[in-house]
Amino acid sequence: MTDQQPPASGKFAFLVHPRTDVAADMARVWRPLGRIPARTWERGLRRLPVPPLTLAAVHRRDTAADEPDGWIIVVPATPRQLLTEDRRWALGRVEGAIDKAQALGASIVGLGALTAPATGAGRMLRERPGLTVTTGNAFTAHLTVEGLRRLVAAASGSHIAIVGATGSVGSCVVRMLAEEPLGSDLTLVSRGGPRLEALAAEVRGTGMDVRSSTSMDAVRDADVVLVLTSATDALLGSQHLKHGALVLDDTQPRNTDPHLKQERPDVLVIDGGVASIPGIDIRGDIGLPRGLAYACLCETMLMTFDGQATSSTGQASVEHALRMRDAARRFAHLGFSLADPLSFGRRTAWPAPARVGA
Repeated sequence: MTDQQPPASGKFAFLVHPRTDVAADMARVWRPLGRIPARTWERGLRRLPVPPLTLAAVHRRDTAADEPDGWIIVVPATPRQLLTEDRRWALGRVEGAIDKAQALGASIVGLGALTAPATGAGRMLRERPGLTVTTGNAFTAHLTVEGLRRLVAAASGSHIAIVGATGSVGSCVVRMLAEEPLGSDLTLVSRGGPRLEALAAEVRGTGMDVRSSTSMDAVRDADVVLVLTSATDALLGSQHLKHGALVLDDTQPRNTDPHLKQERPDVLVIDGGVASIPGIDIRGDIGLPRGLAYACLCETMLMTFDGQATSSTGQASVEHALRMRDAARRFAHLGFSLADPLSFGRRTAWPAPARVGA
């Protein structure tokens, strides 16, 4: 039985932003904001000095404190703006949200969704003495491997393809699979370049047949496909998947075609990177059923509760993923375990194991 850990004195903030449906996400902050058309939001967020907004307050259920343990703050920028606008503008929006976080009393800030790639995984943010920053990618990598474990056990074969393999989460997952292979074949897909070939070379000789590609078509033979890329031109569609493929989509905004639900009933898509947190009270709508949270938010909470003060920016490391796994075990009374699955936001079930010995 895990011993309960005492509350830490620090507080945290986690940064999010409106996703594809900007109006719907802004309505989570204040319902009337949902009446503003998406095109108006796009122009307004670019041209007007819209301040960062508080979406939710977060409380631990194992304390009687009235004050929040943390906050979820909305960065006033759309996904397109964070990835394609002038970098100084995007950084300014994120820095403004961090200013708000510090004013609220946060000593740890987590970079959610596209706020991480927009800031070079946090490396482009200005130094702030006393502030710890995390991308949340290490705990995401840990939960992703746990999700892959469930899917590989249920798949008709053991060929895993990872789209976005050289990114922060992807490279960490690949290295974790090198230490504990889950399949016989591994296909790594990214934009290419020296990083892709170096990563593939690094994990060859681990008992897996490792291939690399710059084309999404390379996943067509895979039994399990992991989607980690935030690239807008890398949408996983029905044409990329074999019959009966199992997909784990770890992206926000998601990079799987929503038409897959209708076009490919033989394919199961699981929303990845989601943890169960029954011991945490999130007082606000984060777009998930109550009692669930994204792994990157969970890492921010775990680092705060565990008193960790070393930033985790840039590429996620296996070492930090294991630290986060161990912290989750110390705070297991609050949750931080792999959640029962969602598929396109709706509850579903893990597929039953299909292979002998799985």
